[in-house]
Amino acid sequence: MSDSFGPKCHFCDVCDGHGCVGELPGMGGVFENANFIDNCAAWPTYPVPDSPVFIPEIRLAPITGALQNVGYTDERQFYHDLVAASVAAGLALSIGDGYPDEKLRYGIQALESAGKTGAVFIKPYENKKILERIEWARDVAEIIGVDIDSYAIVTMRNLVNLQKKTVSQLQELKAAAGLPFAIKGVFRPEDVELVRALHPDIVVVSNHGGRVETERGSSAAFLARYGKELAGLCGEVWVDGGIRTYRDLCVAGSLGAQEVMMGRPIITSLLKDGISGVSARLESLLQGQ
Repeated sequence: MSDSFGPKCHFCDVCDGHGCVGELPGMGGVFENANFIDNCAAWPTYPVPDSPVFIPEIRLAPITGALQNVGYTDERQFYHDLVAASVAAGLALSIGDGYPDEKLRYGIQALESAGKTGAVFIKPYENKKILERIEWARDVAEIIGVDIDSYAIVTMRNLVNLQKKTVSQLQELKAAAGLPFAIKGVFRPEDVELVRALHPDIVVVSNHGGRVETERGSSAAFLARYGKELAGLCGEVWVDGGIRTYRDLCVAGSLGAQEVMMGRPIITSLLKDGISGVSARLESLLQGQ
């Protein structure tokens, strides 16, 4: 491992939420990891159809908080390492933002250094602030998204005035983006109604990896219940949360996901085995191991 960090991951044999209960900041989640645990446990309960199934593309999830949550001592280096490892593994890319603003800027710089574009997910600030960040990222963005469930991060909401976005606010952002527009964090029935009114290009079914205070349950169960309905209201449906195996990928595809996003498996591989470790982890996953 690099000398640049002291990992907050315990490198459990199975990353299923049981090894980091109560560790937030860290790799855990709220509700004693309840949704993190449910995310991982749910995918194996769904059958894989006998007929050939669509295998979704894998995309790096938007990850920030290198110091607080991951254990890197250099925030900027984390984003460069994460993007480099994901490029080497052949992953589609995304970056996110947080407080302070350097987190988004470091992600942008990492994409620029790699000569790549990606999905850029921005927290639900007031629209003026989001529009400013869209312009920061325009040269590296292939998709613009708003992480609507970040509103449920109470400390963040109070710190930087996050908003519970209305349809009209999101419509303004969608019109201004000039790129495919995504909303991430669709996990409640009222979120489905938001999608119905907005018709975004991409919907990401997500409970933020079990890290925000939202409805209890798994992303798999939500996708199974609402996936077909959502598919009729947007261009593509993506999902994240608890996907660990090739079979999980098959289930996600059978439930209608065009892409899946991965966070913890990428982070833990990077922390344990460096940039090459991410490629090895993805190769193993796709071979069904």
